[in-house]
Amino acid sequence: MTASDRKSQISKRERIIQEMADDLDEELEMELDDTRLDELLDEAGTLKPTVDRRLYFRELLRLQGELVKLQDWVQSEKKKVVVLFEGRDSAGKGGVIKRITQRLNPRICRVAALPAPNERERTQWYFQRYVAHLPAGGEIVLFDRSWYNRAGVERVMGFCSEDEYQEFFKSVPEFERMLIRSGIILVKYWFSITDDEQQFRFTMRIKDPLKQWKLSPMDVESRSRWEAYTKAKETMLEYTHLPDSPWWIVDAVDKKRARLNCIAHLLTQIPYQEVARAPVTLPPRVRNPDYQRGPVPPEMYVPAKY
Repeated sequence: MTASDRKSQISKRERIIQEMADDLDEELEMELDDTRLDELLDEAGTLKPTVDRRLYFRELLRLQGELVKLQDWVQSEKKKVVVLFEGRDSAGKGGVIKRITQRLNPRICRVAALPAPNERERTQWYFQRYVAHLPAGGEIVLFDRSWYNRAGVERVMGFCSEDEYQEFFKSVPEFERMLIRSGIILVKYWFSITDDEQQFRFTMRIKDPLKQWKLSPMDVESRSRWEAYTKAKETMLEYTHLPDSPWWIVDAVDKKRARLNCIAHLLTQIPYQEVARAPVTLPPRVRNPDYQRGPVPPEMYVPAKY
């Protein structure tokens, strides 16, 4: 090997390392965002040690690699997967969903986070607007809150009548059995945090200008109705923890552990296998001697501020 070849190989290796480092930046940025104010706001000295940072990233990347295999299997076998993420406001559902979708194809794995129903939707069959978001073959849908809104926020905040509430518990077992009979793999998670932890996370959002948008008037109201939400959750679990569609409780006080535990558990709920990929070979670059690339006007370029 000549000196020129060695130099070229070293340069290529450095470029690959740089590309891999760039690929990790998004996760690092999200992690920094999560912990940015923890120490500043922990005035009571209650911040508990979490999983080792290096172990966390190593396991997260390993699990995300398995999620890619799951995605390939779902697409190859034309499977339909629905995962429900429920829990109190600020329980960490969004953080887990971000880590699941981070390295997946958004055309295969998508998030359904429905807004409050409009006037027309309020007159529909209750499950109708959720049905529109169910997956076709080869798709995964993650519901960031789901039809269980009726058993939670709608019940506590008085957005549904007593008859509608009772009808929900009569209908939801059969609705979920219908989904399962249609071939949908259904997994349900409830994220559990303590009263003190929710108070802390809400305080963090209030003080952090980058997170204030997460704190809706409904979230603020939920603090004064902690016990009402607890009773609603207990009733929901009593009626809808079913043999064919059970609830899984995620201890979410420690956000890092909750992410790893939830993703690892999800992977055990779906009998996926690694799908062999055909080797990819790039075709040779075709060059047309008659083609002349035209100039791009300088004013069209984004200013290089950095």
